[in-house]
Amino acid sequence: MGRKLASRVFPGLLTLLGVLVFNLATAEVARAQNAFGGVQIDAEGVLRVSWYDQTGTLHKQRLAQARAALDRDVAQVSKLRKISLTRLEAAIAKRLDENSQPTETMHRLAGLTRVKYVFYYPETKDIVIAGPAEGWVEDPSGRFVGMHSGRPTILLEDLVVALRTFAPGNPSDRQISCSIDPTQEGLAAMQNVQRTTSVNTPADVPVIARKMRDALGLQVVSINGISADTHFAQVLVEADYRMKLIGIGLERPPVKMTTVISKARPGSADANGLQRLYFVPDYECVRLSEDGLAMELVGQGVKLVSELEAVGQDGTRRATRETNRAAQAYCRAFTKKYAKIASVAPVYAQLRNNIDLAIAAAHIHAQDYHSQADWQMATFGDESRFAVETYSTPQHVETVVNVVKKGNSYLTPIGGGVDIRPAMALDSNNVLEDSKGETAAARTAIDLSELDADSWWWD
Repeated sequence: MGRKLASRVFPGLLTLLGVLVFNLATAEVARAQNAFGGVQIDAEGVLRVSWYDQTGTLHKQRLAQARAALDRDVAQVSKLRKISLTRLEAAIAKRLDENSQPTETMHRLAGLTRVKYVFYYPETKDIVIAGPAEGWVEDPSGRFVGMHSGRPTILLEDLVVALRTFAPGNPSDRQISCSIDPTQEGLAAMQNVQRTTSVNTPADVPVIARKMRDALGLQVVSINGISADTHFAQVLVEADYRMKLIGIGLERPPVKMTTVISKARPGSADANGLQRLYFVPDYECVRLSEDGLAMELVGQGVKLVSELEAVGQDGTRRATRETNRAAQAYCRAFTKKYAKIASVAPVYAQLRNNIDLAIAAAHIHAQDYHSQADWQMATFGDESRFAVETYSTPQHVETVVNVVKKGNSYLTPIGGGVDIRPAMALDSNNVLEDSKGETAAARTAIDLSELDADSWWWD
């Protein structure tokens, strides 16, 4: 006899409702698991992942070319490279006035791979960010990564997006977020398939999986707080997108770790729920000097959290207080191993860097460095003068499902997003005390008195 779709054959079908998924067959995913990943957006705004094979010969060629092209000083590994934002903008403005474009070193922020500090120097009116840096090379997916560490460099365009978000005159509590969600109509159609379809033989399972995928249809990408046409936005979407695929078993984890699918058990999920997984900053990540002139970002900066929503037969959703153990286990594992994951999969390092940039920009805004430095961001704040909204807008992703046999068969998609609220990191309840004065000392150790007027970065 056949069993209803929501019975023991598919327990918790909607609990792991996937809204971020690849349009790749299982064989293609397996083939691509050791390759570089990136995203592409077609003319209709549908975002898909592309894979790029890595070979030792190609990588060596790229490294040799990069070393030959880069200035020796900027290619050196630096524990703490400093960049004056005010001087950098002035240098770029000068080049634009001369009908020249910013240099590659400007676009790569002199090889900066992490923002560790933000300093302000009233005597020279310099707003400085500082962190580790090294020479860079372009990987097969188009990312620029450190020659030695493999960590992605921070991009000028991402910095500009963060600075515009917290530009002079903007609210201090602005929120940056992305979400990928099924439509209400898609959820209702999926519920209808669940109610009206039965499984008679194992061969029926992939057929039903296709019905579920077709019922959900295209899912909607929403980006708030920043322009969706930016690299910053695409990093948020890709990181969220691929995290879901790891959770449901469609992309191999970058490191050995617990996933949703590895922990899912029969009867452990709510058949009328939508499990949401999304990234947020680890808000206890800011150490501030007593005088407010030095800020240090500490820790890994990112964590993965989950929540369960109930889904009605008409596709409407509402929050619940229930939890899912498999999803919670995945969140704990991803958060605990985030640093290792980011060292292997560059998109998660880029996500962390963008969160750091947002918090740094919010700090500059909160401390009113703009007015203290007489810095109006005339170039960085003007899209017509310095364009960063140059990417295709991600609007949809296609629904794909994964079927895994664990005594019974499971259908496992997941929903979620990224939610960044920089002001929370700067709230007095979250700011860490500079009790030993180390953050303040890092600022005073830097001497700008002999810095050449045209220099915008130094070690």
